[in-house]
Amino acid sequence: QVQVMESGGGLVNPGESLRLSCTISGLTFDDYSVGWFRQTPGNAREGLLCSAWSGATARYSSSGNGRFTISRDNTKNTLYLQMNDLNPGDTGTYFCAAGGPHASGACSNSGHAMRYWGRGTQVTVSS
Repeated sequence: QVQVMESGGGLVNPGESLRLSCTISGLTFDDYSVGWFRQTPGNAREGLLCSAWSGATARYSSSGNGRFTISRDNTKNTLYLQMNDLNPGDTGTYFCAAGGPHASGACSNSGHAMRYWGRGTQVTVSS
C-alpha cells in the first residue's frame, strides 16, 4: 500500500516563504523519481520540479523563476519544496507524485508517467 501525503500548505502574505513536505510510504523511496506539480485557478496542472531516482533534477517552466527549490531526504522518505518570495500567482493546489521504480524518463512537465499521487495541499498567497 503506497501512501503519498503532502503537508505544509497554508495562507501566507506576499513575499513570505513556505516549505512543503511530501512523505511517501509503501515503496523504496531511493528507487523512485519524485516531483512537485501544481494547479492554479483556471489553468491545467503543471510541473514544477522533479528529483530523479538517478540523482538528477529537472526544472520546468513554472518552477518559480528560481524562487523554488526541490530537495529530498531519503532517510526520511520525504520530498521538500522550498518556496520563497511568494506572490498571489502562486496560489493553487500543490501535488507530490512518484514514478515507477528505476523508471527512465519519469520526470516530465505533464507528470503523465507518475504512478502515485497525493491529494494535494492548498497554498494561498494573499494580503
